[in-house]
Amino acid sequence: MHQIFDAALEINLLHANQEGADHNREHFDRWGITCLNVMSSPGAGKTALLERTLAALRRELKIAVIEGDMTTELDAERLRQYQVPVIAINTGRSCHLDSKMVSGGIHRFAQDYDPAEFDLVLVENVGNLVCPAEFEVGEHAKVALLSVTEGEDKPLKYPVMFQEADCLLITKIDLAPYLEVDFNQIMANVRQMNPHVTIIPVSTKTGEGLEAWFEWVRSQTNKLRLAAPVSTVH
Repeated sequence: MHQIFDAALEINLLHANQEGADHNREHFDRWGITCLNVMSSPGAGKTALLERTLAALRRELKIAVIEGDMTTELDAERLRQYQVPVIAINTGRSCHLDSKMVSGGIHRFAQDYDPAEFDLVLVENVGNLVCPAEFEVGEHAKVALLSVTEGEDKPLKYPVMFQEADCLLITKIDLAPYLEVDFNQIMANVRQMNPHVTIIPVSTKTGEGLEAWFEWVRSQTNKLRLAAPVSTVH
């Protein structure tokens, strides 16, 4: 009986979250803003990737960041150094952002800026390999990161994240020569979970692979460039 109740509750929660995500996406679509949901385990390099992305693209694209963390604004402060709007959301004990949290961030953003002037919102989700992939926030695409330091088995042990990803960045590849890790096996395991995902190996330390990532981001923003902008939130 408890299992049936728990399953029904989870379905209802996911349904309510999906409705909120669809509403968030409607705002992004009307504004012509592309939203990317960036997800990974803690320490895979999300913030470092966003730092390099902002440094490279902030003069080419008008970018804002919604930064999710459980208790601090440490990552948000790192990103604010790039002179872009950064909306920090503390989730408390929750291991992921949900659509309601991001909706609150959208409203805070729209109070201080004209959203129609922006091209891209990057959502840095809470570090977790499970929950963020199950809760959409209104994104147009999901970006997952997997560090070579995490080993080959993570795509098999935590399949949802990799099945849902539109783009997968294999990070910290500069460390691969020093680890007992089979890079080809990582790729094979990812492909087993998601044959069609775009895979980009990168190093934020050396810069290897970053231009391919920047080009992928550009390709995503181009999809909504012709959307009709509005400047109000309902």
